[in-house]
Amino acid sequence: MAGSNSLITVSEEIYLRQLQNSTRRQFLHNCTTGLGGLWLANQLATRSQASEDFRPVHTDENPMSPLAPPLPAKAKRVIYLHMLGAPSQLELFDFKPELKKLDGKPCPQSVLDGRRFAFIQGTPQMLGPQYQFGQHGQSGAWVSDRLPHLAKHVDDLCFIKTMQTDQFNHGPAELMVHTGQARMGYPSIGSWVTWGLGSENEDLPGFIVLISGGSLPRVGKALWGSGFLPSVYQGVQCRSKGSPVLNIENPDGWTRDQRRDELDTLRRLNERSHEVFGDPETLTRIAQYEMAFRMQTAAPAAMDISKEPSHIHEMYGSRPGEESFANNCLLARRLAEQGVRFIQLFDWGWDSHGADKTEALNAGFKDKCQQVDQPIAALLADLKQRDMLKDTLVIWSGEFGRTPMQENRGGQKMTYIGRDHNPDAFTLWMAGGGVKPGITYGETDDIGYTAAKNPVHLRDFHATIQRLLGFDPQKTIYPFQGLNQKLTGVLPARVIEEIFA
Repeated sequence: MAGSNSLITVSEEIYLRQLQNSTRRQFLHNCTTGLGGLWLANQLATRSQASEDFRPVHTDENPMSPLAPPLPAKAKRVIYLHMLGAPSQLELFDFKPELKKLDGKPCPQSVLDGRRFAFIQGTPQMLGPQYQFGQHGQSGAWVSDRLPHLAKHVDDLCFIKTMQTDQFNHGPAELMVHTGQARMGYPSIGSWVTWGLGSENEDLPGFIVLISGGSLPRVGKALWGSGFLPSVYQGVQCRSKGSPVLNIENPDGWTRDQRRDELDTLRRLNERSHEVFGDPETLTRIAQYEMAFRMQTAAPAAMDISKEPSHIHEMYGSRPGEESFANNCLLARRLAEQGVRFIQLFDWGWDSHGADKTEALNAGFKDKCQQVDQPIAALLADLKQRDMLKDTLVIWSGEFGRTPMQENRGGQKMTYIGRDHNPDAFTLWMAGGGVKPGITYGETDDIGYTAAKNPVHLRDFHATIQRLLGFDPQKTIYPFQGLNQKLTGVLPARVIEEIFA
């Protein structure tokens, strides 16, 4: 456009190109006259509530720069342990003597009326707890004999026994736990947290995901996606075996200096693209390339558990070079030490329907409990001995609970023992990070079927996490598709302040 006979300057040419490539929505969003001016005048005149909303301000050069939360915070970081498949609360934490008395009896019709089940049909039999329970610690918390190591730490735990969700199928329920919505395309908790707080380590991602159990979650990476937030805030899946991140090494014959030169050239091209098109995702791309370059040296060192002393491996039951939940718990502690903001562990294999031996409460469930009991107890003890539990929020949960009735298929009793999905009551516990230790919040009915006292919806749980990290959940918003989006959604959510230390 700027030829030898043109009076247009280079800067004017760039501006014209920006206008040519601007969409109608971008124009209306950015203009300071016309509709944009009218909107701004109205906002200033009415001093809308939106002016008080929290929106973090990171630099273009570092979208993960560490930020202070807008409110006093009790927790600095989160370690979330999700048992994929929804472990039975009735075999772990929610002891129901009355249910034991009903074992084997036909389920009353009044319990079934108006309920939806994933598999149960007809009249199932009631199913008492399959394991022995005992009270532990000064708090007297009930824990089954499946978790003997964790039982020693109940005075550090805050149990919420009345968790409720809107979903009774695994995929939507998992999304509900981690994004607040049953549909894909929404940011995960970890993305909201890193968007709001950034990371304390510029050489590692602020949000890291670790997988064990041999399978990904049903909805895959949507559980740690950034949704409508900039993609730099999505979780980065790392591995406890082999290279921490796939394709992180330079190709054979390619030196680090050559990689640096390549990235410098790519950065200049992306910066020019951003000047012309103004797409914020271009800045995200630059930041991700730079992070990947730094991770080439930082990630292998951070993820190398072989450097841990032998007594730590004995404590966790970890074995360097393997992929296991124990290794991931030890990695979680190492990553927390190095300033990673949100560490998400997923462990597959907790879907106890009783369809086969691996899914049976009297078989595969025992194996899963044995795999996680010692590592979780070790993680809590390790954080505590390093004086990190006080500002690290540790969370354990599934995606929903299990029924007090034995599952059947087609109305027929099954060979193995299992329970169907129950969205109306499940147990979740938290430790550290500003929650009261050694307490139980909420109480289910006599058969552990639904909340009898202090129900807690997942929206309330999400609001509580945000408040512990120093956010007002009602004012932490991101504008998208005409709405001020929140982790808690559009329905009311309550911060459970009763569990705060």
